[in-house]
Amino acid sequence: MRFTLKDCQADAVGDTLRELTSARDFYRSASRRVSSVALTATTGAGKTVMAAAVIESLFWGSDDFSIAPDPGAVVLWFSDDPALNQQTKHRLEQASDRLRNRLVTVEHPFRYQKLQSGNVYFLNTSKLSKNSLLVRGRDDSNTLPGFDSHADTVPFTFWDTLRNTIEDNDLTLYMVLDEAHRGMGKRPSETPTIVKRLINGHNDVPPVPIVWGISATVQRFEAAMSEAEVQSNRVHLATVQVDPVRIQESGLLKDDIVLDFPAETGDFNTVLLRRGVRKVKGISAAWTAYANDQNEEPVRPLMVLQVPNKPSPTEVASAIDVIRDEWPELEADAIAHVFGEHTAQTFGSHSVPYISPERVQDASYVRVLLAKDAISTGWDCPRAEVMVSFRPARDETHITQLLGRMIRTPLARRIEGDDLLNSVECILPKFNKATASLVLERIMGNDLTTGGGTGQRVLVDPQVMTPNQAVPDEVWELFQALPAETLPRKHANPIKRLTSLAHALAADRLLADAGKLAHERLHGVLNGLSAQYANDLTKALKDVQTVAGGTVRGQARHGLRQDESWTEYADDRAIQDAYRTGARSITPDIARTYVEHLAADAEDEDAYRDANVRVAALAMLPQTRPALDTEADRIAHEWLGKYRVAIKDLSESRQSLYAEITAMSTDPQLISMALPKNRQEETKRVTGDSEQLLERRALHLLADDEGMFPVGKLNPDEIEVLDAEMSRGGALAWYRNPTGGRDSMSIAYQDRHGEWRTLRPDFLFFANGEDGVRASIVDPHGHWLPDAAWKLHGMARFAEAYGDRFHRIEAISRIDGKLRVLDLKLADVRAKVLNESDARFAYDRAAVDY
Repeated sequence: MRFTLKDCQADAVGDTLRELTSARDFYRSASRRVSSVALTATTGAGKTVMAAAVIESLFWGSDDFSIAPDPGAVVLWFSDDPALNQQTKHRLEQASDRLRNRLVTVEHPFRYQKLQSGNVYFLNTSKLSKNSLLVRGRDDSNTLPGFDSHADTVPFTFWDTLRNTIEDNDLTLYMVLDEAHRGMGKRPSETPTIVKRLINGHNDVPPVPIVWGISATVQRFEAAMSEAEVQSNRVHLATVQVDPVRIQESGLLKDDIVLDFPAETGDFNTVLLRRGVRKVKGISAAWTAYANDQNEEPVRPLMVLQVPNKPSPTEVASAIDVIRDEWPELEADAIAHVFGEHTAQTFGSHSVPYISPERVQDASYVRVLLAKDAISTGWDCPRAEVMVSFRPARDETHITQLLGRMIRTPLARRIEGDDLLNSVECILPKFNKATASLVLERIMGNDLTTGGGTGQRVLVDPQVMTPNQAVPDEVWELFQALPAETLPRKHANPIKRLTSLAHALAADRLLADAGKLAHERLHGVLNGLSAQYANDLTKALKDVQTVAGGTVRGQARHGLRQDESWTEYADDRAIQDAYRTGARSITPDIARTYVEHLAADAEDEDAYRDANVRVAALAMLPQTRPALDTEADRIAHEWLGKYRVAIKDLSESRQSLYAEITAMSTDPQLISMALPKNRQEETKRVTGDSEQLLERRALHLLADDEGMFPVGKLNPDEIEVLDAEMSRGGALAWYRNPTGGRDSMSIAYQDRHGEWRTLRPDFLFFANGEDGVRASIVDPHGHWLPDAAWKLHGMARFAEAYGDRFHRIEAISRIDGKLRVLDLKLADVRAKVLNESDARFAYDRAAVDY
């Protein structure tokens, strides 16, 4: 893979591979049952990147996911849109260099009687229609008048190829149903669609063994399979759903969607278009400043100008005049369109060339893109930062769809603490407050935010908050030193984590030969195991070097049976197979370098053969992999601690890399927080046609020009807690904890199902005391909420581990009209909290008045 998977993506890949492996075993068993598996993830989650990782693992195996290669694996990628297939093929090529020469678009003439293992074949609905040369002559219904069967010298059709592939016991056909809700047909009375024929089989073509649906929602896939009428003969094994909260936390999606619209009635196209141009110019400057500071290539932001389906040439020409007037340094070829006409369009004196949607992201010279509705199914452009829509107010659906294509972050990661570079802006000249609220409702209700519970915000006319000059330097220094926790991973690999850390430390010149040093210490573990479990190793060596078998002899005349056993010495081929199996267990890199270590002073090939045998035998010991994992974790913990300060001096992108490496663990890991640079906050509440300024408070870490921060969106309990804390003696500053990013205090906790989640307490408070500046975590959180008890457990565990780093760690809830507080720095309070699965009972047993 050319991309490093985010933790939520890696978990989904691991789960999908396990289900597909089960599906393969299910089909190869005596029952020959066909099955289906689904992968669902919201817009922008990287479904194609995850699919590339899954397909790589099917073809070549994966040490990270403990998956052996399937030598007979062949993938048929099916959608109802050839353009979508081309986009997917392009993305797979970008994601995986190993797949580049194995991606085949099925075209006539297709001269293979079977699909070849190790390849991905792209097919769309039209290629299997009755008029298609690929299937012409398959049966009477697919034969056109005047044509002979098997035209153009191909003596078989694609349906024959498909049948031969499915019936070959050495091949396993995985059919990817891209956007699985499409192409199924609507009514049971309809003639079965082509997709249904593929899934269910028809005539002499058997059903596809394994259907792997990839879709945006669980409901879409389930509805699709229901309409395909496959429940009676196909077992659905599992739906792997990528948690939208974890997708948002991964930094793949922009945190904020900002809506701008006129505050009064009238024609404001020109005014707000100029505003959009200034926005994209400002964001361009911000990206350039960030790139210069981090010594990286700058992102070149794009502005999308969305026009009606039948745009007025005069209106478009006027818009281009405004853009060029406001942005005179814009280059001649910087404006392009993605209209369905696919040719250059003339608007007044301007000729605007066509560019295909999939090229826009890489064509960084294009800075303004003219579009109509949702541009294209599956299109994404992470560098699209601003949209100005000339669509009329009734087109909120089209606007929302296009916004959904613009929410991916340009660098596939969050720019820590910088809301401006983590946002996308939508300017709506033809909307008023009432109709803009429809867009807001659609955004908050569609796939990309799943109801607003992900932490993604929709903001209307926000103001930028910057570091508050009234906050003492000591507070900022303490903020950076506060402990926070990573979200554990389900499929963490300690050896891979150590290898990634070693590469990073060596690349940043913090530890020369880090990889060599790591391997030497792991070789020491293997040497120690050889001595500690010498007897078990001797037996394992014998097992590798010999092949055992049995013979059954019988005499028909006397009805006698005699069983015999035998052993033969393993040949080089058998030893290499045992070595490869062992190398997958302890990772190929460790196996390779340990062989070199064992045979370092040898002068003949026998030493390498003996070393391969020893590696295979060591891998058979049940103690080997746990011991290697324990040592790998120990080394990683040691190095992360030793180079903690040096890592903080690196660029923001490198610090983010080390944070990801730190998080590659099945347990919460300690990380430090990043400083917030700015934050976008709404300062007004819009009700109908009236506006009301939100309440403000002083001494927030980020503030407006007057040193104030809006608090009107806090609930009454939060306001009461905030005012009480800031009225205490020695109060210096406070911080409203954001819902994502490394500038947020994060605490890991396990929910009722044992799944790890992230708690982000509401407030951090900073006060001066006898011991200097100290920080407190104060979290007003309703005890009646379904996650309340489990979050209390997480806070209690965190307080046990890091309580000495804080002045107070407290949870607050209103009980019978009074605010009650749990002081989680007290051991007896923690014990009572951890003993309860109902938050109300925990407060009743251990809380005091706030």
